[in-house]
Amino acid sequence: MRVFVGIALPGDLQDRLSDLQSGVAGARWLDPDSLHLTLRFVGDVSEPEAADLDAELSLIQDRAFDLHLSGVGAFERKRRVHALWAGVEKSDALVHLQAKVEQAVVRAGFEPMGRKYKPHITVARLKNGTGQDAGTYMEAHNAFAAGPVRVEAFTLFQSHLNRDGARYEALAEYPLTMP
Repeated sequence: MRVFVGIALPGDLQDRLSDLQSGVAGARWLDPDSLHLTLRFVGDVSEPEAADLDAELSLIQDRAFDLHLSGVGAFERKRRVHALWAGVEKSDALVHLQAKVEQAVVRAGFEPMGRKYKPHITVARLKNGTGQDAGTYMEAHNAFAAGPVRVEAFTLFQSHLNRDGARYEALAEYPLTMP
């Protein structure tokens, strides 16, 4: 099974983010119900590995916090734009939670992520996007802002890949309740 750890978004924020989903030919816009903030992509795991990961994640204790979203951007690889995203404002609480999740993933036996965490919410994937596509999109949506969004839990998700994209299933939710 293919898994990742993330933060589920409330419906009203998913609706706001869906307003960003237009204006780029050939973009595969993510279903608003699938929009989330990834804390750590893990990848393909066995059932026992998933159980070990769940056990480690369940030990995390942290406080609920607020997130604010701001701006949009794009990820490029080999001079081709492959994703469009909504930005997440700097948040010490989010960075702290992500570090705890990373430690739990490593304790469960997985390799460290190996790159710096860049919080974002992917809104579209592109096969052959150009810098011009991304520039036009960012110019049209650069004033996007939303929040505060209260984060009271994080989730272990399973990703089911199919021809139309991915569908995400929550396997376990971990509350942020530390006083």
